[in-house]
This record gives sequence, structure tokens and C-alpha cells, in this order.
Amino acid sequence: MNSENRRLKIIDILNQQDKPLSGTALADLLEVSRQVIVQDIAILRAENKNIISTNRGYMLFRPDQNSYREYLTVNHSQNHILDEFFTIVDNGGTILNTAVNHDLYGRIEADLYIANRMDAKSFVDKMIRSKDRPLSFLTSGDHYHLIETKNIETMNFIKAELKKLDYISDEEKEPEN
Repeated sequence: MNSENRRLKIIDILNQQDKPLSGTALADLLEVSRQVIVQDIAILRAENKNIISTNRGYMLFRPDQNSYREYLTVNHSQNHILDEFFTIVDNGGTILNTAVNHDLYGRIEADLYIANRMDAKSFVDKMIRSKDRPLSFLTSGDHYHLIETKNIETMNFIKAELKKLDYISDEEKEPEN
């Protein structure tokens, strides 16, 4: 199978999934190395194929046409990540990504796609096992999340809950490009 056909097959496989699929699993299905998959995914993303990379694997992002999205400006310590995530997902939100504005590097962004408590716990467990620090560590806790909800009322409720926990900033703005 040539590289173009393989990339089409990757899209087809991901289109049939409703949860992330690891690069290793894709490599096994297509009988290539994981590195080949990583390169193919990079090419597909450059072609705007809406592939997101989560800590659990790759998936096609299918935005709900009736959804509402907003960047929330938040600040808290690393110890409060799980509490923040639970507050968002328990109240009807999906955390699509995280971003920081770094003085030297500018905007740094990472896909998350955290839709439930299990996703949130998996992310935090992986962070603890790897001993890596979240992006917000680079900016003294300041960071952004792109949140998706069914409607603006749900978003406003999530913002109110985060504000009660003193995680959300009054200064609402999007991360710099």
C-alpha cells in the first residue's frame, strides 16, 4: 500500500472509531511502524483533516454543529487539575485543549479531548507516572482551555462553578496566536 492510500485508510479507520486509537494500534492494523503512523498523522493534520492527538491516541474531531465553544482563562496549581477537570466534565463540558502564552515561545497548545471522569483521571494518572509537568507550570498556573458544551447556558454554569473554586479568571481572553 502506498503512502497516500495508507493515509486514506488511516482516515477511514479513525472515522469508524468513537474513542482514541493509539499510534501502535494503527501501526499494527496497517502493518507499518508507529513512526510511519506519526509521520502520516502529521501530514494529515497539515492537510486540515481534523485529527486530534490525545494522551490515549488519535481520533477524528467531529464538532457538534449545535455546540458552543469558548476559551476559559484559568489559574490553579498542579494539585487542582483533577478537580478542575471534574468540575467541567461533571457539568456537561468537554475539554478540547489546553494552551499557555509563554513569554519566549508564544502560544503553546496541546489537544486533550477530556469528556468524562475516566478521561480526566487517565490524564492525571499519566502525568503523575511520567513525572511531567503540565503546560501551566511554564506560566505560574495561568492557562486556557477550549471548552465545548451543548449551549451557552451550560458554559455559563461551568464558569460559575469554576469561579466558586477560584480557578477562573475574570479576565476572559483567548490565547495569543
